Amino acid sequence: MASDSEEDYDDLDFDNESDGDEGIDEDILDALEGDLAAAAAAEGTEGEEDTDSETSDGGSDDDDADEDDAHAHKDLERVLTQTLQEATSPRKPPSPLTESPVAVDAPQPQVEKRPPSPAQLRRTRILSGIKWPRSFTVEAICAIPHPCATHALASSLCMTHLITGSDDGYIRDYDLFAAVNGKIFLTAPQRQHCGVIEGIMKAGQIRCWWENAIPTYAPDGTVAGEPSLYPVYSLAMQSDALWALAGTDQGHITLCTVRHSPGRLCHVMHAHRGPVSALALQHDEKGFFSAGWDGEAIHWDLNNGSIARRFSAHGAQLAAIAVRPLNANPVQSQWGAITPGSEFTVPMRGSRGEQSQSYEGTVPQVNDAGGHHFKQEDDAKSEGSYDPLFDEPDADGDGDGNRPSHSRASGYQQSNGQSLGRGAIAPKGAPPILDPTTYAAFSPDLLMTAHVDGQVILWDRRVQTPGKGVGRLWMSEKTPPWCMSACWSADGSQIYVGRRNGTVEIYDVRQTGRAASGTPKIWKTLRNPASSGVVSCVVAFPDSRHLACASTDNIRLWNVSEAGEPDVYGKMKSGVQFKIIPGHHGGFVSQMLVDPAARFLVSASSNRGWHGENTKTVFVHEVKHLF
Repeated sequence: MASDSEEDYDDLDFDNESDGDEGIDEDILDALEGDLAAAAAAEGTEGEEDTDSETSDGGSDDDDADEDDAHAHKDLERVLTQTLQEATSPRKPPSPLTESPVAVDAPQPQVEKRPPSPAQLRRTRILSGIKWPRSFTVEAICAIPHPCATHALASSLCMTHLITGSDDGYIRDYDLFAAVNGKIFLTAPQRQHCGVIEGIMKAGQIRCWWENAIPTYAPDGTVAGEPSLYPVYSLAMQSDALWALAGTDQGHITLCTVRHSPGRLCHVMHAHRGPVSALALQHDEKGFFSAGWDGEAIHWDLNNGSIARRFSAHGAQLAAIAVRPLNANPVQSQWGAITPGSEFTVPMRGSRGEQSQSYEGTVPQVNDAGGHHFKQEDDAKSEGSYDPLFDEPDADGDGDGNRPSHSRASGYQQSNGQSLGRGAIAPKGAPPILDPTTYAAFSPDLLMTAHVDGQVILWDRRVQTPGKGVGRLWMSEKTPPWCMSACWSADGSQIYVGRRNGTVEIYDVRQTGRAASGTPKIWKTLRNPASSGVVSCVVAFPDSRHLACASTDNIRLWNVSEAGEPDVYGKMKSGVQFKIIPGHHGGFVSQMLVDPAARFLVSASSNRGWHGENTKTVFVHEVKHLF
């Protein structure tokens, strides 16, 4: 009987092998054969014992034995089928709500992560492994002549595409690397046009150009006549150069393609009632901000081309708009750490004993880059700082009428009781000066707008209530009311504001979330020579330490972190603390660009629609790192 059972088991093994050859691995079958052989041997032993016992008892019933063998075969078939199904079917993870894994250390299901986009990969590749040097040397290596003034510049993240917007209504796309690495130099007429008399200068290489034209539609929807050309006053480009935005002198903002089918007009947005002086993209590039001469800043949604929000202040023309950088650290930066709750003051007037005195009988002093102490009163006495157009009292003649406590009548008082001197007259309709309580509630998501009358306003983008989440930076009454450019530092801890008297005011705007930590204050003032002229443009380097400042005579490179600071022995540094960047000379600089890796600096010249001289050249400078 045992031999019969073994033969049946062998037949069963053969049948199962022939049926499962198509979908089961040989390793699984070998393991199953071993298990079945062991089971068969055990059954055979039990069968022999049963036979012996039945024989000793006097015989056995053959029908009962056959029935037992049939049940054994069915049980083996059921076990084999279940084992094969478990081996071939994928295991379903236990549900976190209904089932619990038997093992204690069972791995949890991982959340699927989206792979980085090509733009994120390129940005990481460009910005990875950068070690910022001690200083920079900037030299002009390429000149791009234009037929007229160039109001705006924009570039892709890697600087492969450089577009310029000019007063003639054309947008030109240049290949920066082909121009820098090429061997095409300026001709004699081009050198004369660019004002490059000495040295060898390479020429720009243009990819393409297109008209900044907006078609006019008839009531029936058809195009009526030829499209009109509009001067380009501002530009902004997507990081991969897929599309670009252009602001015109009539308030239009056009969206056109750049990399593919260059110059194809996709959409026109119109909301400003005058020239669009500045554009700034959101960090996710799904929206942008525009600033116009009508005094309004508008947040646009690029998903549908509609207005998401309006930022209205006191109606003065807007000169600059910028979003706080993403890598802004409100508490820790290279300028030092601010502990929440600690007293944070800016050394504006020497020692603490002098800071504790009131304004009466004293005049606050500001450290300049040369190590001297200038009274703020000297701002009004500097060459060319007085302008009857701006420096007269209010046109309504209300004199020292009803003004808030931070106006010129009483001076601006900090939370710790110190006085920073008399502030400028508050324009009608302007938001109040930021106080410690208000600024402590601000989020790091800030928008900065700079007005021609000199006011710089910070907006908390997360606050939608009108009149809330907004405040302007304190400004001395001696500061001339003229500001053409302002920008954030790369780490978002400072704001650089160019003034008409040849100075750059540096505001420290670090946040701690505590009212005791103070408000944005003037940390220091960089003073150019008196003959340099108006500061028409400022741009921050990505190392958060250096600043390029453009005046009428030339462009200067400042080390903001060391300018006006004493050495290890406590003595102020003597001599000139800035470097001259050759190339630009004579006329206002409309815009400057520095790539994220600090390899190139590009400058354009224009008065941006205001009064002033300009040149017709765009210079490309090479930035060399000095370690």
